[in-house]
Amino acid sequence: MDNPMYTPEGYTDRIRQELENCLIETNISQGEEFIGKVRDRYDLGDRMVLITTDRQSAFDRVLAAVPFKGQVLNMTSAWWFEQTRHIVPNQVLSLPDPNVTIAKKCTVFPIEFVVRGYITGTTDTSLWTIYRSGQRRYCGIDLPEGLVKNQKLSTNYLTPTIKGEDHDRPISPDQIVSENWMTADDWEQCSRIALELFAFGQAEAAERGLILVDTKYEMGRDENGEILLIDEIHTPDSSRYWIADTYQQRMLEGREPDNVDKEFLRLWFTENCDPYEDDVLPPAPDDLVVELSRRYIYLYETITGRSFEFPEADQPIEMRLASNLEGIA
Repeated sequence: MDNPMYTPEGYTDRIRQELENCLIETNISQGEEFIGKVRDRYDLGDRMVLITTDRQSAFDRVLAAVPFKGQVLNMTSAWWFEQTRHIVPNQVLSLPDPNVTIAKKCTVFPIEFVVRGYITGTTDTSLWTIYRSGQRRYCGIDLPEGLVKNQKLSTNYLTPTIKGEDHDRPISPDQIVSENWMTADDWEQCSRIALELFAFGQAEAAERGLILVDTKYEMGRDENGEILLIDEIHTPDSSRYWIADTYQQRMLEGREPDNVDKEFLRLWFTENCDPYEDDVLPPAPDDLVVELSRRYIYLYETITGRSFEFPEADQPIEMRLASNLEGIA
């Protein structure tokens, strides 16, 4: 297969035209502002304005700005949120802009529910990095000997982490309860939801020729005590996706799977610097940024079955955002 991630002619040129028109910073007049690595939040009291920027993060730092990335993440999440309402209700109230979700406010559980179907990864907390170092017990799970990178696991593993300011800490379910991060009942409910969401996501991805490799979920409780799915779901930022048709052959050849997520960027940085230790990192090449954007758009179109709606050409993204959010409070 010459190009397992085909997008229509013209996409690459359009992306390249927008390299200097990325949403890097946000500034709206309403609410208290919270700046994240990728998503900026504005607290309006009973609601949150969630703005997904084009900032690209990995290794606990921002690496680049990728055209249309924020739109892809926000609209991909919106699609998945709608498809998974039968499993768990979610935060979404409205979508006033391709990069913006108005969300129901809730009390967030301090746990990221990380679910893995394969052993892979390059970061310090990735399952393959941990396994390669010799560790065989992770988040309360005993891992068998003889696993190889990118291999399918015998079952889906839930490997929770505590969200730290600089780095996430893996934790076992017993520790979550004993350290009072969550009650046993809340953990049981959320872990069941996470595994059900992942199994559903895997099945939907498989129908579209993709492998949902791993992902993370966040959940919270609203004012009525109902557990909600929040943040994002099954995006190329929060998940790994591989191309199903080429997976087996590339495994046999000892090559990395065709990936449709930010692992593409992670691999480049690990080959060209030490992204954890170097104070200054090399700039991501334009060609790599354009290709990453194209792959993100490919994922959106493949998952949703919809054509990506490019914004009006030559319109500064900040101007569009301000117009669409006018009077939102």
